[in-house]
Amino acid sequence: MLTDAALLPTFLMLLSSVLGALTLASVVGVVLKHKVARGAPHAVIDNLNSRNKAWWVMILIGTGAFVWGKTGVVILFSLLSFMALREYTTVAGHRPCDRAALIGLFYLVLPLQYLWVWLEWEMLSLLFIPVGVFAVLPVVMLVQGQVSGYLEHVAKMQWGAVMAVYCLSHVPALLTLGVDGFEGRQILLVIFLVMVVQLADVLQYVCGKLLGRRLTAPRWSPSKTVEGLVGGIAGASLIGAALSAITPFVPWQAGAVALALCSTGFLGGLVMSAIKRDRGVKDWGGLIGGHGGVLDRLDSVVLSAPAFYHLLRWWWVS
Repeated sequence: MLTDAALLPTFLMLLSSVLGALTLASVVGVVLKHKVARGAPHAVIDNLNSRNKAWWVMILIGTGAFVWGKTGVVILFSLLSFMALREYTTVAGHRPCDRAALIGLFYLVLPLQYLWVWLEWEMLSLLFIPVGVFAVLPVVMLVQGQVSGYLEHVAKMQWGAVMAVYCLSHVPALLTLGVDGFEGRQILLVIFLVMVVQLADVLQYVCGKLLGRRLTAPRWSPSKTVEGLVGGIAGASLIGAALSAITPFVPWQAGAVALALCSTGFLGGLVMSAIKRDRGVKDWGGLIGGHGGVLDRLDSVVLSAPAFYHLLRWWWVS
């Protein structure tokens, strides 16, 4: 649990900063609703207010998990993985004969992956899905006896396991890294990752709405603009550099790492958007007001979490 006397002031400072920014955003949303929209429906302002309300809930839930420590973060992300996998399989589609494989993914593969992370069995957590599940899942689906659509559905199942379970499990896995000179403070690495990537998303949204003119990838994500991309990544990278005190990095390293996280986060978002466009849907779900589904909020974490984990493991773990 987050009871370390040295960590608590830092955590409270970060939490108060985030809550302060969210309070300001909420006040702006209320003022815009009354002064600009004059209480009438307004697509952009209503979406902003829905997003603000959802952020309050998400931050409170996240705070509870962080205070609980490793166990809380593992449980939180295992639940998020479950919801993300459910959204993915619903949108991607599956055959009736794939039911056994689906049950295995949800109730065997997913909990085992997070168990390996919680137990800090690094080799199993890194190889279980990309090696073990990769080999076993096609056999399980083969036993069902349907050849039609076999390759397509095996690929969809494996991609779902990697994206919604394996990649997201790298977030709590950060807590198991023995970063030189940073022992006992790994929870700050999770906070750094989440803050930088989510701030990049928020800033891209704001800059895109205010300054956006040219679309970045209209075929894959019709709402992302070049101005939003540049403003979001630049702003989040600068904030990442300013957060160097909560990391094992010096400021320029923190800024460079933040830039890498924002870039991989953007690419992850594009990949997930391409899948949605391929399946003909706008959002992965509707659980989070103003945001869509769980995957709509975590799409930028899918690639950035493994990138951050292995970057740390390669350069900062002896």
